[in-house]
Formats: sequence, structure tokens, C-alpha cells
Amino acid sequence: MIETQADLTWRKSSYSGPRDVCCVEIAFAGADTAVRDSKNPAGGSLLVGESSWRRFLTAARGEGFRRD
Repeated sequence: MIETQADLTWRKSSYSGPRDVCCVEIAFAGADTAVRDSKNPAGGSLLVGESSWRRFLTAARGEGFRRD
């Protein structure tokens, strides 16, 4: 069980730079993945189930989030 966000090890993408304004951080929480805004780490996090996280990664890798 996760007691607080501080109990997790957070990671930010290596593609993120110091001036990026749209970055998220993730942390693995057992089978789930926690996601939070890197600019406001105390603002809470979203806990995503394993199957949903895998579908998100599949869509992201396949350019499923392209803007036209």
C-alpha cells in the first residue's frame, strides 16, 4: 500500500529539459503506475492500473496521440 507520494521513486523522461513546461513524472507502485505533474509534485497523482498503462504506452509508441 502506498502511504504517500514520498514513498515512491519518481522518474522524469530523459527527453524533458529544464525549461519544459509540460512534463510528467511516473513512479511504479506495485503493478500500478503513478503519474504526477513535475511542476507541482505536491499537487497529487493519478494511479493508473497495469493494463491501462500498457495501452497508453502502446498508443504513445504508435503515434496514437498525434496532433494534425
